[in-house]
Amino acid sequence: MLTGFSQAWSRDKDFVILFMPTIETLEHFYQAKLSWIPENLQKEIGHFNVFPRGIFAGAGAKPLPYGRRNYYKIALLIGKNRFHYADRSLDVQDYGLMFAGPHIPYQCESLEDKQSGYFCIFTEAFINQHSSGRVQDFPVFKPNGNPLFQLTETQMQAVKGIFERMIAEIGSEYAYKYDALRNYVFELIHSAQKMNADLPVYAHPNASTRISTLFVELLERQFPVESPQQQVRLRKASEFADQLSVHVNHLNRALKEVTGKTTTVLIAERVLQEAKVLLRHTDWNISEVAYGLGFEEPSHFNNFFKKHTQLKPSEFRA
Repeated sequence: MLTGFSQAWSRDKDFVILFMPTIETLEHFYQAKLSWIPENLQKEIGHFNVFPRGIFAGAGAKPLPYGRRNYYKIALLIGKNRFHYADRSLDVQDYGLMFAGPHIPYQCESLEDKQSGYFCIFTEAFINQHSSGRVQDFPVFKPNGNPLFQLTETQMQAVKGIFERMIAEIGSEYAYKYDALRNYVFELIHSAQKMNADLPVYAHPNASTRISTLFVELLERQFPVESPQQQVRLRKASEFADQLSVHVNHLNRALKEVTGKTTTVLIAERVLQEAKVLLRHTDWNISEVAYGLGFEEPSHFNNFFKKHTQLKPSEFRA
């Protein structure tokens, strides 16, 4: 059975990008990496593909820029890599299993020329139209979840076997091969979640999880902040409750039941995460960051940031 591990996220002060994350589409991916676009890309059933990673990483390969994608990705990383995810960075020494979705900007940086592994890419529709659950509800794809798992040699071989079955299946003539491929995606997700005993158990939707899901979608709709003029509008629990047409106490109870956290805490965590991204990956001044995040005064943002990090925004950026 796959086992868990203890991970330590760290700031990578040398990793600074002076532009806002852009949203890369599947069309961009295929055009940049393969110079062609599959005919089935726009099918209503969704899109799925799987590739050996070695042809896209390592010596001479141009990495995709830091930013958001409008599709999901699961990758087996073999080789030394650095995974930049929102405001965090984590080094992979030998083997890693990476999960990424549309909500958070990221980049995988190769630290050595010798790279191998596999990755698959797929759309939300590919999973959601044929499942009682939703792919974005799994902890590995949530903004505050765990997106990367270090693997032992044994774990790597098990994950590698799943990807190799994907490669064989997608090249077959089996009429229901995409159903089989969807099952392999779920196998990767569940294998990863078994590695971390602290991950919440995925539950099928009830009234509380439906409200929680709607809240998260409403919260995430405000991000990323791409200019100070865009500005986050919903910052209070009561504002979210009004948008969802529920009493604020009902919203709090539902979120507490599902996440263990209050509405105010969840809002603050997401705003703080976006603040770290803006401070690290843009050249906006502190006032512009503050206004973009919906703070009326830069001093209010400074107090908020220091309360949650024990650092002033300028100190975090230094």
